[in-house]
Amino acid sequence: MTTRRRARGFTLVEVLVALFVMALMAALGWQGVDGVLKSRDISRDAVDRSLLLTALMSQWETDLQMLQADTGVPSALSFDGRTLRLVRRSPDGAVQLVAWQLSERAWLRWASAPTTRLAALQQAWLRSQQLQGAEPEQVRLLDGVDSWQIYFYRGNAWTNAQSTGDFSSSPPTTGGSGAPPRQVELLPTGVRLVLTLDGKTLTRDIMVAPAT
Repeated sequence: MTTRRRARGFTLVEVLVALFVMALMAALGWQGVDGVLKSRDISRDAVDRSLLLTALMSQWETDLQMLQADTGVPSALSFDGRTLRLVRRSPDGAVQLVAWQLSERAWLRWASAPTTRLAALQQAWLRSQQLQGAEPEQVRLLDGVDSWQIYFYRGNAWTNAQSTGDFSSSPPTTGGSGAPPRQVELLPTGVRLVLTLDGKTLTRDIMVAPAT
Protein backbone atom coordinates (compact mmCIF):
# COMPACT_ATOMS: atom_id res chain seq x y z
CA MET A 1 0.00 0.00 0.00
CA THR A 2 1.42 3.31 -1.01
CA THR A 3 0.95 6.66 0.75
CA ARG A 4 0.82 10.01 -1.02
CA ARG A 5 2.83 12.82 0.55
CA ARG A 6 1.04 16.11 0.56
CA ALA A 7 3.07 19.22 -0.44
CA ARG A 8 3.26 21.67 2.42
CA GLY A 9 2.48 25.32 1.50
CA PHE A 10 3.22 28.63 3.30
CA THR A 11 1.05 29.59 6.17
CA LEU A 12 -0.59 33.00 6.31
CA VAL A 13 1.76 34.09 9.07
CA GLU A 14 4.82 33.17 6.99
CA VAL A 15 3.48 35.10 4.00
CA LEU A 16 2.84 38.18 6.15
CA VAL A 17 6.31 37.98 7.66
CA ALA A 18 7.88 37.71 4.19
CA LEU A 19 5.88 40.69 2.94
CA PHE A 20 6.90 42.73 5.99
CA VAL A 21 10.58 41.94 5.44
CA MET A 22 10.37 42.88 1.76
CA ALA A 23 8.54 46.13 2.59
CA LEU A 24 11.17 46.98 5.19
CA MET A 25 14.00 46.31 2.74
CA ALA A 26 12.26 48.41 0.09
CA ALA A 27 11.83 51.30 2.54
CA LEU A 28 15.49 51.14 3.58
CA GLY A 29 16.54 51.00 -0.05
CA TRP A 30 14.37 54.00 -0.92
CA GLN A 31 15.82 56.02 1.97
CA GLY A 32 19.28 55.30 0.62
CA VAL A 33 18.32 56.40 -2.89
CA ASP A 34 16.55 59.49 -1.53
CA GLY A 35 19.66 60.42 0.46
CA VAL A 36 21.83 60.10 -2.64
CA LEU A 37 19.44 62.28 -4.66
CA LYS A 38 19.32 64.93 -1.94
CA SER A 39 23.10 64.97 -1.68
CA ARG A 40 23.35 65.36 -5.43
CA ASP A 41 20.88 68.25 -5.41
CA ILE A 42 22.73 69.98 -2.56
CA SER A 43 26.03 69.59 -4.37
CA ARG A 44 24.55 70.89 -7.61
CA ASP A 45 23.02 73.90 -5.84
CA ALA A 46 26.36 74.67 -4.19
CA VAL A 47 28.15 74.52 -7.55
CA ASP A 48 25.50 76.73 -9.19
CA ARG A 49 25.76 79.29 -6.39
CA SER A 50 29.54 79.25 -6.60
CA LEU A 51 29.40 79.89 -10.37
CA LEU A 52 26.89 82.69 -9.82
CA LEU A 53 29.15 84.32 -7.22
CA THR A 54 32.09 84.10 -9.61
CA ALA A 55 30.08 85.87 -12.32
CA LEU A 56 28.90 88.56 -9.90
CA MET A 57 32.42 89.22 -8.64
CA SER A 58 33.56 89.58 -12.24
CA GLN A 59 30.85 92.20 -12.88
CA TRP A 60 31.72 93.95 -9.60
CA GLU A 61 35.40 94.09 -10.56
CA THR A 62 34.61 95.35 -14.07
CA ASP A 63 32.43 98.18 -12.75
CA LEU A 64 35.15 99.34 -10.38
CA GLN A 65 37.97 99.04 -12.87
CA MET A 66 35.99 101.14 -15.37
CA LEU A 67 35.52 103.90 -12.81
CA GLN A 68 35.35 107.41 -14.28
CA ALA A 69 36.46 110.26 -12.01
CA ASP A 70 35.33 113.91 -12.00
CA THR A 71 32.15 113.58 -14.06
CA GLY A 72 30.17 116.46 -12.62
CA VAL A 73 28.03 114.44 -10.19
CA PRO A 74 28.49 114.79 -6.40
CA SER A 75 30.79 111.76 -6.30
CA ALA A 76 31.97 109.23 -8.84
CA LEU A 77 32.04 106.59 -6.07
CA SER A 78 30.05 106.67 -2.83
CA PHE A 79 28.51 104.30 -0.29
CA ASP A 80 25.72 105.17 2.15
CA GLY A 81 25.45 101.82 3.95
CA ARG A 82 22.73 100.49 1.66
CA THR A 83 23.74 101.50 -1.87
CA LEU A 84 27.08 101.88 -3.61
CA ARG A 85 26.93 104.33 -6.51
CA LEU A 86 29.60 104.72 -9.13
CA VAL A 87 30.14 106.29 -12.52
CA ARG A 88 31.75 103.96 -15.01
CA ARG A 89 32.90 104.21 -18.59
CA SER A 90 31.13 102.33 -21.35
CA PRO A 91 32.97 100.66 -24.23
CA ASP A 92 31.65 103.32 -26.65
CA GLY A 93 33.16 106.18 -24.62
CA ALA A 94 29.96 107.19 -22.84
CA VAL A 95 29.45 106.96 -19.08
CA GLN A 96 26.69 105.48 -16.96
CA LEU A 97 25.58 105.49 -13.35
CA VAL A 98 25.60 102.08 -11.64
CA ALA A 99 24.07 101.34 -8.24
CA TRP A 100 24.70 98.15 -6.26
CA GLN A 101 22.14 97.79 -3.50
CA LEU A 102 21.16 95.43 -0.68
CA SER A 103 17.40 95.30 -0.17
CA GLU A 104 15.55 92.69 1.92
CA ARG A 105 18.48 90.24 1.78
CA ALA A 106 18.68 90.54 -2.01
CA TRP A 107 21.72 91.97 -3.81
CA LEU A 108 20.60 94.17 -6.71
CA ARG A 109 22.31 96.06 -9.53
CA TRP A 110 20.83 99.03 -11.35
CA ALA A 111 22.44 100.79 -14.30
CA SER A 112 21.36 103.88 -16.21
CA ALA A 113 21.54 104.17 -19.95
CA PRO A 114 24.99 105.21 -21.22
CA THR A 115 25.19 108.92 -21.98
CA THR A 116 27.61 111.63 -23.01
CA ARG A 117 25.46 114.45 -21.58
CA LEU A 118 26.14 115.84 -18.12
CA ALA A 119 22.47 116.65 -17.50
CA ALA A 120 21.44 113.05 -18.19
CA LEU A 121 24.14 111.71 -15.87
CA GLN A 122 23.09 114.08 -13.09
CA GLN A 123 19.47 112.98 -13.57
CA ALA A 124 20.55 109.35 -13.28
CA TRP A 125 22.41 110.20 -10.05
CA LEU A 126 19.24 111.72 -8.57
CA ARG A 127 17.18 108.75 -9.69
CA SER A 128 19.63 106.30 -8.12
CA GLN A 129 18.81 107.81 -4.72
CA GLN A 130 15.15 106.89 -5.08
CA LEU A 131 15.48 103.23 -6.01
CA GLN A 132 12.89 100.97 -4.38
CA GLY A 133 14.10 97.64 -5.70
CA ALA A 134 11.32 97.03 -8.23
CA GLU A 135 12.47 99.27 -11.09
CA PRO A 136 12.61 97.62 -14.56
CA GLU A 137 16.36 98.27 -14.73
CA GLN A 138 16.98 96.58 -11.39
CA VAL A 139 18.53 93.12 -11.74
CA ARG A 140 18.13 90.74 -8.80
CA LEU A 141 21.57 89.18 -8.57
CA LEU A 142 21.73 87.12 -5.40
CA ASP A 143 19.35 86.13 -2.58
CA GLY A 144 20.20 85.25 1.00
CA VAL A 145 22.65 88.11 1.60
CA ASP A 146 22.59 89.00 5.29
CA SER A 147 24.75 92.12 5.19
CA TRP A 148 27.52 93.90 3.35
CA GLN A 149 30.13 96.51 4.12
CA ILE A 150 32.43 98.57 1.95
CA TYR A 151 35.87 99.93 2.79
CA PHE A 152 37.99 102.35 0.75
CA TYR A 153 41.78 102.26 0.60
CA ARG A 154 42.95 105.79 1.40
CA GLY A 155 46.27 106.99 2.76
CA ASN A 156 47.83 103.52 2.95
CA ALA A 157 44.97 102.15 5.07
CA TRP A 158 41.50 100.66 4.70
CA THR A 159 38.88 103.11 5.98
CA ASN A 160 35.11 103.08 6.36
CA ALA A 161 33.59 104.05 3.02
CA GLN A 162 31.06 106.28 4.74
CA SER A 163 33.75 108.50 6.25
CA THR A 164 34.72 111.70 4.47
CA GLY A 165 37.71 111.52 2.15
CA ASP A 166 40.14 114.12 0.85
CA PHE A 167 39.13 116.83 -1.61
CA SER A 168 40.84 118.70 -4.41
CA SER A 169 39.85 121.69 -6.52
CA SER A 170 38.58 121.12 -10.05
CA PRO A 171 37.49 123.54 -12.80
CA PRO A 172 33.74 124.24 -12.78
CA THR A 173 31.58 122.23 -15.16
CA THR A 174 29.37 125.27 -15.85
CA GLY A 175 29.58 129.00 -15.42
CA GLY A 176 32.68 129.75 -17.47
CA SER A 177 36.15 130.67 -16.33
CA GLY A 178 34.89 133.16 -13.74
CA ALA A 179 33.05 130.53 -11.71
CA PRO A 180 34.69 129.27 -8.50
CA PRO A 181 36.42 125.87 -8.70
CA ARG A 182 34.51 122.81 -7.56
CA GLN A 183 35.59 120.73 -4.59
CA VAL A 184 35.93 117.14 -5.83
CA GLU A 185 36.39 114.23 -3.46
CA LEU A 186 39.48 112.20 -4.28
CA LEU A 187 38.65 108.63 -5.15
CA PRO A 188 40.24 105.72 -3.28
CA THR A 189 42.79 103.44 -4.90
CA GLY A 190 41.11 100.31 -3.62
CA VAL A 191 37.67 99.00 -2.65
CA ARG A 192 37.06 96.15 -0.20
CA LEU A 193 33.78 94.26 -0.28
CA VAL A 194 32.72 92.24 2.78
CA LEU A 195 29.64 90.16 1.97
CA THR A 196 27.88 87.93 4.52
CA LEU A 197 25.68 85.18 3.08
CA ASP A 198 24.66 81.69 4.13
CA GLY A 199 26.42 82.29 7.45
CA LYS A 200 29.76 82.81 5.70
CA THR A 201 31.79 85.93 4.98
CA LEU A 202 33.22 86.70 1.56
CA THR A 203 35.90 89.39 1.28
CA ARG A 204 37.07 90.77 -2.04
CA ASP A 205 39.67 93.53 -2.56
CA ILE A 206 39.80 95.42 -5.86
CA MET A 207 42.50 97.96 -6.65
CA VAL A 208 41.22 100.68 -8.95
CA ALA A 209 42.81 103.38 -11.10
CA PRO A 210 40.01 105.80 -12.01
CA ALA A 211 40.26 107.58 -15.36
CA THR A 212 39.91 111.36 -15.36
